[in-house]
Amino acid sequence: MTQQETQMLDQYLRTLKLPSMLQSYKSEASTCLKLGSSHETFLHNLTEAEVLGRETRQIETRIKQAGFPHIKTLETFDFASLPHLDKKRVMDLTNGDYLSKAENILALGSSGTGKTHLAIALGLAACQKGHSVLFKTAASLVHELIEAHNERQLLSMQKKLKNQKLLIIDELGYVPFSKTGAELLFEVFSQRYEKTSMIVTSNLPFEEWPQVFGCTRLTGALLDRLTHHVHILEMNGESYRLKNRDKDKDKVSAKSSAESVELQQQIEITDRKNKKNRKIHKSKS
Repeated sequence: MTQQETQMLDQYLRTLKLPSMLQSYKSEASTCLKLGSSHETFLHNLTEAEVLGRETRQIETRIKQAGFPHIKTLETFDFASLPHLDKKRVMDLTNGDYLSKAENILALGSSGTGKTHLAIALGLAACQKGHSVLFKTAASLVHELIEAHNERQLLSMQKKLKNQKLLIIDELGYVPFSKTGAELLFEVFSQRYEKTSMIVTSNLPFEEWPQVFGCTRLTGALLDRLTHHVHILEMNGESYRLKNRDKDKDKVSAKSSAESVELQQQIEITDRKNKKNRKIHKSKS
């Protein structure tokens, strides 16, 4: 191909929005020429690269739009710290069957046991399966709902939430809601009931949820919808953060002890040297 033809081909690929083809067609042409591959093989390899590249970019976009506070996977989850948590059951959830059935997931347990980690990991798996995901803490979601309500943008926000295949609501129970906030959040749960899935994490048992929503009747109606089709993951155990903090303390303590021993040894060595020098000085005198 002439330089002009190459430039035109590059432009055509940009116009057609085929970046992977644009990036790989020269090297692929060279490889196929060396191997004596057919034109069909060359075209197959190029289109395959474009499809795979497009899927990767779509996954990256979904992950970015999900708004995860950080990326966590099940490969780094410490199942050994929660022996009562069924690892196989959790791993099966990554297949995403619960999404097609509009089922929910509830992760309940004390603070620092990995509920957020687990929710993010399952959300990440949903993104990789091609589903839209949105991550929000309960407090921030309620705050945004109240703001949208006050600015007459509530319908727009509710539509955005309904369009998410998976809505993750983290840390429900840490902050109590106002009457308006509780009612707006209840509306979110109602609109998703038996249509789309949610993952909710909470540090409170169900009987304490009325303290958060401020109304026993509303809480009961919300739990009816949330738990009708649900996978409950009980995650009570020793706090990861406290355990890691204790480990850090042990490391600091061990380091301090080692430094103290080393310092004492150095003092003794110095003391012996001083005594020896004094003896030498006396003998010379």
